[in-house]
Amino acid sequence: MSTAGAAPAGSPVREEAKVDWFVLLLGFGGMVVGQFMAILDIQIVAASLPQIQAGVGASNDEISWVQTAYLIPEVVMIPLSGYLARWWGTQRVFLASATGFIVMSVLAGMSTSIDMLIICRALQGFLGGAMIPTVFAVAFTAFPPQQRVTASVIMGLIVTLAPTVGPTLGGHLTEMLSWRWLFFINVIPGALVLFLVSQYGKFDEGDPELSKGFDWWGLGLMAAFLMSLQFVLEEGAKNDWFADDMILLLAVVAAITGPAFIWRTLAYNNPIVELRAFRDRNFTVGVIMTFVTGAALFGGTFLLPLFLGRVGGFSAAEVGTIMVVSGLAMFLTAPIAGRIARKVDPRIPMFVGFLLAAWGMWEAHAVTPEWGFWEFASVQAFRGVGVMLAMIASQNVTMSTLKPEMIKNASGLVNLARNVGGAFGLAMLNTMLTDRTAVHMGELTSRISTASTQTSDMLAGLIARFEEMGLANPQGAAYAAMERMIHLQATNLAFGDAFAALGFGCVVAAFVVLLAKPVRGGLLAPTEGAH
Repeated sequence: MSTAGAAPAGSPVREEAKVDWFVLLLGFGGMVVGQFMAILDIQIVAASLPQIQAGVGASNDEISWVQTAYLIPEVVMIPLSGYLARWWGTQRVFLASATGFIVMSVLAGMSTSIDMLIICRALQGFLGGAMIPTVFAVAFTAFPPQQRVTASVIMGLIVTLAPTVGPTLGGHLTEMLSWRWLFFINVIPGALVLFLVSQYGKFDEGDPELSKGFDWWGLGLMAAFLMSLQFVLEEGAKNDWFADDMILLLAVVAAITGPAFIWRTLAYNNPIVELRAFRDRNFTVGVIMTFVTGAALFGGTFLLPLFLGRVGGFSAAEVGTIMVVSGLAMFLTAPIAGRIARKVDPRIPMFVGFLLAAWGMWEAHAVTPEWGFWEFASVQAFRGVGVMLAMIASQNVTMSTLKPEMIKNASGLVNLARNVGGAFGLAMLNTMLTDRTAVHMGELTSRISTASTQTSDMLAGLIARFEEMGLANPQGAAYAAMERMIHLQATNLAFGDAFAALGFGCVVAAFVVLLAKPVRGGLLAPTEGAH
């Protein structure tokens, strides 16, 4: 079935054709559920890694691959999905992606070893990756211009809420059932996705001619470049970057294959990824904005729970409660952001959104271990509102002036920018936390003199306390306790620096917004060739 009859040769639905809203909304709704599952599964394991580690007998080094193995192959499928959608048609690509994702979810839940789990997660990420950008493409081709902002609001909610609620949902599932249900939970909504998309998701037809001259060299270069880059960003901080031989080798691979892939794409007559979209100024600015929103979204979602657990000493349930504020702020902001985007130049909400997110992050630069729910609520609210405003508006600016035939490829590039932005943000924040903790530790230690009365009194009090406890070496225990207190304070200051860095990045992004061209009437104007 189709909203208005399938468009030929992978082209978008003609905008003057009558839209069957019942069919369109059911088909698009099924795709949205699939997209939510694919994004949710990135973070759903985050709070349950200790239980998974015990369940499959993994080492501390191996267990981190439960997340990394999902993300690395996913970045290859995201840009590739645009070509596949033009070749096979959006419906077939999405159904194949959803089916593979569900099968790998079941196998991941049944895993009896860490090797089996890592392989299943890698295939789950690769196969499920096509569900993310194809929804984006349908929103900007199947919907009439006046309703594209609404579709953009829905996608904005999915992209922001899924990673935010993932750790909380995963933690509760593991607590109530077991870690295996982190993967089994995909079966029922997955079946709904398959039914809705198979019945109502016929948005276009594929172009079999694209099978001729498929660029296998381009695919190989793209896979080598993106997977190497993702690995370096994911694992670099924990392995001391280029001091690690594997990180150095893959960085060299990325540095070589990246330019080679760009050259191949520009030179080949049937490239996998169409880079001509970057000739459009709004698209280029929008991709930069998407990169920054990815860093702000995933960076904030990473930093705050880490601080709450490492410095604040909050339980998993308390962390989940605090993080809900961000999700609630995003949820309440989404419909308002949609209305604003319809009535004003999207550059305005983008500018305001980045500044609000910057303010929320800057507030947190003064964070202390004594902060409670309400202090973090303000940070989360400003960040949540700002990220949602910026994301919805940036989606409109990015796609507003592109020709319809470029939308599918462009959607893959936009989603790739968000994922790589998130990985880049996490890598930089991890490195900053390590480096700034060491710097602050040195500064704090240099200020403390064992000859000072305050230091002597504190040490004496600790020694006396440990003597009362009957410790064999109360003086050594006192010095160790003193060092822990200094390290905790240094870690706290490092988190403050990281929050401030995120805020600074959002301020810079706000002014980059001004480089975009205005979008007429705040709406997505019909682009050339749309009629």
